[in-house]
Amino acid sequence: MVLELAGHEVAVSNPSKVYFPRAGVTKLDMVRYYLAVAPGALSGVRGRPMALKRFVNGAEGEPFFQKRAPEKRPDFVQTIELSFPSGRTADEVVVTDEAALAWVINLGCIDLNPHPVRAADLDHPDELRVDLDPVPGVEWPQIREVALVAADVLADYGLTGWPKTSGSRGMHIYARIEPRWEFGEVRRAAVAVAREIERRAPELATSKWWKEERHGVFVDYNQNAKDRTVASAYSLRPVPDVRASTPLTWTEVPSCDPADYTIATVPERFARTGDPWAAMDEAAGSLDGLLEQAARDEAAGLPDAPWPPHYEKQTGEAPRVQPSKRRSGGSGGSGRRQSTMPLIEVARAETKDEAMAGLERWKAKHPDVWPRLEPADVLVDAMRGRSSVWYRIRLNLRHVPEAERPPQEPLEVDYNPWTGVQS
Repeated sequence: MVLELAGHEVAVSNPSKVYFPRAGVTKLDMVRYYLAVAPGALSGVRGRPMALKRFVNGAEGEPFFQKRAPEKRPDFVQTIELSFPSGRTADEVVVTDEAALAWVINLGCIDLNPHPVRAADLDHPDELRVDLDPVPGVEWPQIREVALVAADVLADYGLTGWPKTSGSRGMHIYARIEPRWEFGEVRRAAVAVAREIERRAPELATSKWWKEERHGVFVDYNQNAKDRTVASAYSLRPVPDVRASTPLTWTEVPSCDPADYTIATVPERFARTGDPWAAMDEAAGSLDGLLEQAARDEAAGLPDAPWPPHYEKQTGEAPRVQPSKRRSGGSGGSGRRQSTMPLIEVARAETKDEAMAGLERWKAKHPDVWPRLEPADVLVDAMRGRSSVWYRIRLNLRHVPEAERPPQEPLEVDYNPWTGVQS
């Protein structure tokens, strides 16, 4: 099928290919969806470098993504070279019109992930992004409560927040900012936002980076570090009912349900109400207030929050090691790590299903212990291996009386991702 868009011909190959079996959604359905919401979708990605993530159809309801740069591009698709903290560079697509948008979707890159910068100035973000990521067991109403707190924090520091569902488990709140600050300063402001949200709602939200310390809704400040991307407004997401990351008004947030916003419902909503984020570009604000708050936090003794693991150690950063493995100052110079959290490891597995099966076996062995654990006490980590991801499961026994805590036992699954790798 060939479409005429923005003065260009765009071929849609294999339009009847099914991408979401449970919902019966085809490639052509996805192209039509993005064209129906194009004014809103393009406002979020136009002029921005975008990390393409190609959809690969695995088991029903469990699609996964693989980053891959397309090798051939038509002349109406622009690219720009980005450099990353790791030292690598990549040519990334810059979508400018409906033709380029449809071309990207035809590749199977249905989840749009733009960087928070414009191609004309890659060093100065024009968005601060607040990513609300619930820990296991946290229900949607708590996420909505934290979103409202985040809106107040941004407003108190002179910024306008623009909320949207993530299309997955959380919410995103964007604040348009003047492109005057570099990535490090924007991230510093985001850390200040996360800590202020935690101060105002300590029972609901956390700014703690390490999973073993988190509770409630994690405010992921590191989504503002350079090379991090977030699903854009109107992006379809890899979930069985094909939800969309949908912009909302603040009056909708207290009662919104992410299940209401899907490939089937959002086009009609867009046609009826328009884009709630249409005025965002007119609301660019300053980071001065948040950076002053960051300075006050630092003066009060708060170190820089931990950075993602592939970044070099930063000046003033807190120790980049999980609390349960930090060295104790009272170890007498032995260098032995003293646990501050009662963690045990259950499984290391090549796949998540194998890891979870190992957890089920552990639960069967310890029927009196398992009911004492809370959802946040089950730490499922996707770990980077040599060329793929493997999975680790740990349990935090903090809610189990010390005398009843089971010891570290042989792992239920003991996968070694480094087998065959020469040292």
